[in-house]
Amino acid sequence: MIKASALYIVIIIALVIGLLCSSLIVAAYLYRIQYQRKFRQDQLENNVSSGINILLNSTDASFTREKTFSLFSNDMDSVSLQKVPWGVYDIGIVKTFVQRDTLFKSFSFANTIDSAKWAALYLIDEDRPFSLSGKTTVRGDVYIPKAGVQTAYIDNKAYEGDKRLVIGTKRTSERKLPPLDDNRLKQFEQYFTQAANGDSTLSGKDTIKNSFLRPTHVFSFKKTAKSIENVNISGNVILYSDTTLTIDSTVILKNVQVYARAIIVKAGFHGNCQLFATDSIRVEQHCNFGYPSCLGLMRFKSPVVNFQAKISIGKNVSFSGLVFTYDKMDSPLKPLIITDKNVKITGQVYSQGILQLNDNTEIDGSVFTSRFWYKNSFTLFENYLINATINSKALSPYYLSSGLLPVSAKKKKVLQWLEAN
Repeated sequence: MIKASALYIVIIIALVIGLLCSSLIVAAYLYRIQYQRKFRQDQLENNVSSGINILLNSTDASFTREKTFSLFSNDMDSVSLQKVPWGVYDIGIVKTFVQRDTLFKSFSFANTIDSAKWAALYLIDEDRPFSLSGKTTVRGDVYIPKAGVQTAYIDNKAYEGDKRLVIGTKRTSERKLPPLDDNRLKQFEQYFTQAANGDSTLSGKDTIKNSFLRPTHVFSFKKTAKSIENVNISGNVILYSDTTLTIDSTVILKNVQVYARAIIVKAGFHGNCQLFATDSIRVEQHCNFGYPSCLGLMRFKSPVVNFQAKISIGKNVSFSGLVFTYDKMDSPLKPLIITDKNVKITGQVYSQGILQLNDNTEIDGSVFTSRFWYKNSFTLFENYLINATINSKALSPYYLSSGLLPVSAKKKKVLQWLEAN
């Protein structure tokens, strides 16, 4: 005969078995949800990688506007791609979504260097030799005039460098520099000629940050000379001025573009930005521009008053990126790039006009110029390089060039990761 207490034991056992079974079902359900979530996450990451590769390898102009499509021609996944010109570089924006899950990345990208066109120095042929004096070093392949390279005795300084004069292969240059990319120049011409509308003040903020997933935040100061101080500006922001714009050392710029007639960067500035002007850019001493930065001086029409457009870089400045000048009219008064003592440029210098390098200027990368100047207290010497260093071997193999320049290859790579979720 079964005892009554056995019924309680059976109920308890049944309850425990029920709880265990329920736990297993719940665990299986949660595991399935996590598996599906992980699967969707992996799928999103693969789609982002695919979108990045499409932007890096595509020449389709339709990507300048946001374009959404399915990668594999089904309704299970979608990707949204956009390519935005950003100064001398490009910005890529990739957004993918599967059901309610989304993933995005924004990044800048640029061109690799075409080794067949690369040179430490390209000096156009004006039927005169290229002269070196003092402790001058030119390391890397060069394109120089047929008259060749020679030593010179200037300011009581004889040549003290390597006996080979040029530590690399010497080739003969043409009478004009290899041209800049016309499509990119047309984009800059639109920036300088079209009326820019936007906020006229910085609204007293100490931080301004704008995502590249949002419309560009434009500040237009019109014809009012503006001095920017005590503000941190980063991201998808453009500053415009029809006159002089002064950037104080208390300002931090990151990935920002600036367009003005004249730009002054005060001593001690640190940042990473692209500055473009039509008349002049003056960088004062002890400034530090991180990679990738740009100083660009461009003239698309003749000025009312005929004067020499100029980029001047002060003492002890460190700059990483691109410095260039361009004159559409090819005026007799050529644009000038002038460096003071102890300037270091890591990257590329493209001077459609004149390049004047002073004592202890070091360029780790490449120089393309129509003419060199050296100026002392009494005399101006043309195509003389004195106490300067041009060393293409010192440039990082991971350096990427703007598509604006003639040495850029078709292949593109990610330059900088900007935003991701």
